[in-house]
Amino acid sequence: MGHILSPSRNIADRNTNNFSSDQPYPSPIYAWYVVFVLMLAYVFAFLDRQILALLVQPIKQDLAISDTEMSLVLGLAFAIFYTLLGIPIGRLTDRRRRRTIIGVGITIWCVMTAACGFARNFGQLFLARVGVGVGEATLQPCAMSLLSDYFPRELRGRAISVYSMGLGVGAGLALILGGQIIAYVREVPVINVAIVGNMFSWQLVFLVIGLPGLLVAALMFTVREPQRRDKMHIIGSVDDKISMAEVMSFLLKRWRTYGTHFLGLSIMAIIGNAYLAWIPTVFIRTWGWNISEISLWYGLVVSLGGVVGVISGGWLGDNLYNRGVKDGHMRAVLIGTIVLVPAAVLVPLLPSPWLGLLLLIPHSIGSGIATACGPAALMMVTPNQLRGQVAAVYWFVISILGLTIGPTAVALITDFAFGDEGALRYALALVSAATGSFVWLLFVNLKYYRASITEAEAERWTVVKTAEA
Repeated sequence: MGHILSPSRNIADRNTNNFSSDQPYPSPIYAWYVVFVLMLAYVFAFLDRQILALLVQPIKQDLAISDTEMSLVLGLAFAIFYTLLGIPIGRLTDRRRRRTIIGVGITIWCVMTAACGFARNFGQLFLARVGVGVGEATLQPCAMSLLSDYFPRELRGRAISVYSMGLGVGAGLALILGGQIIAYVREVPVINVAIVGNMFSWQLVFLVIGLPGLLVAALMFTVREPQRRDKMHIIGSVDDKISMAEVMSFLLKRWRTYGTHFLGLSIMAIIGNAYLAWIPTVFIRTWGWNISEISLWYGLVVSLGGVVGVISGGWLGDNLYNRGVKDGHMRAVLIGTIVLVPAAVLVPLLPSPWLGLLLLIPHSIGSGIATACGPAALMMVTPNQLRGQVAAVYWFVISILGLTIGPTAVALITDFAFGDEGALRYALALVSAATGSFVWLLFVNLKYYRASITEAEAERWTVVKTAEA
């Protein structure tokens, strides 16, 4: 079979799949229940991912590893399979039951988070974090695809923004609950656990945080698979499956839209991951705070600021779009990034930790806006059969850049440029400033995004399949 990608929809064929469905969307009450379940999964995903950042100092001490090695555990170990498995999982998302994929993924990442608690050296901790990344690779592609089938265009941004609250809430809970758990067990640096034997207190934290998420895996099986909508128009085929070659052809024809989107959103990802990995340690090293203090205050800021950001971002994007501003969701991303970058540069340079916390509020709000509206904008211009794969490519790009460049660049500058642990604050500011200088990519994106949203609204996604001679 050969294929031709065509921009036209006005072609009749007896083997043509309908572009859209006449069946109504699921009931709003049930659709929002699904949003809640997915948000809860996202909370546990980020809780399991982020708890490690609070444990940098005790892990370094007990396992005798450097800042650079710690940055690899924080970033690269998680990113390896989180990014590499994302694309094949995205392809499964577009063809198989999405709730099952998420349920299996949750089980894997919860078990591997608990496995971090049994690590006795750098290598074992690294491998356990790889496993966490494997499990979490399932969530984003499936969640974006599911929500796009549960909600019409005019409400999609708000639904995805509420789901995205899981990031802020999860990160906040990791900081607040993790800090309190650490405070509770730190008086007993070595704990004797039945069967397992002696464990450091930080190892027990991973067990307490990781295993409860298995309840969310069970809850995923109460989610029904919705009908797939907004499909690409396929001519000359009895099914609606798109080959990998056709996926790549679709993306390459629109590389300006997707390329500037992916790279522009990577600004938020790099700065965000650098902050989540190192800002608690900045407060500890620079201003002498302890883990309990910074985890409580930073957790409150991330939770409240993140929630305000994602909700206001979803509302702003949908409001602009419904008023006829077709690139409204990307404009919201741009606004959020412009708020995020200056705050990110200034926070570690301020003379007072309380001023730093104050400026972390707009930092968290800006990050929340971009986090919510970036994926929502992507789903608006992507046909159903490609959504899981395109979401996976998006998360591949921003994760491989965010999870590796963010934490590791800060550590490398601290270790090798400054050669002083106390200079961590300056390294964080430098990485934020350098990354923020690429905000021009989001300005460039607006023109191409408007063309793509016009194409999507006109239902001009078409694949013509022809038999080869």
